[in-house]
Amino acid sequence: MKSATELLAGARTSLAGIPKEGLGEERSSRWRGERIVRIGEAWHVGVLLLTDEQVLTTAEVLRAADPGRRGYTAESARARAARRQMALRGGFSEGEVAHVGWSVIDVDAVDAGGSSGPLAMRDGIVSVRWSGSAAGMRPLEGYLREQVDLMRKS
Repeated sequence: MKSATELLAGARTSLAGIPKEGLGEERSSRWRGERIVRIGEAWHVGVLLLTDEQVLTTAEVLRAADPGRRGYTAESARARAARRQMALRGGFSEGEVAHVGWSVIDVDAVDAGGSSGPLAMRDGIVSVRWSGSAAGMRPLEGYLREQVDLMRKS
């Protein structure tokens, strides 16, 4: 039985050569205004973000863009366009992906038999919650293998 640490290290090795995506964080200042700045990069592996040292949960995923002059039928579309512009203003290139609102997963807690974020130890097997329901748990090993294969094919 492999630990979460071992499974995630193996995934990182398998991901070598595959491009990472940007990790962003909201910043605000009187002079530069509201923006989303790059603070790192990670591989986007399903519900996980893998950096070289940490594992994070995914949250909001944006593609940096200038909203231009558009009419919006919904306020939510306007707000999303403003968020994309914040990433552009913060230094992300046009069209570049920015992950915002992520949180750190405590892999040691999972290896000790507990849970953190979407990862949990279930009957001695490291599992991942890949959907919102409790039925959405599956072994992490197979999940990582499947997600890395999909990333290699795209």
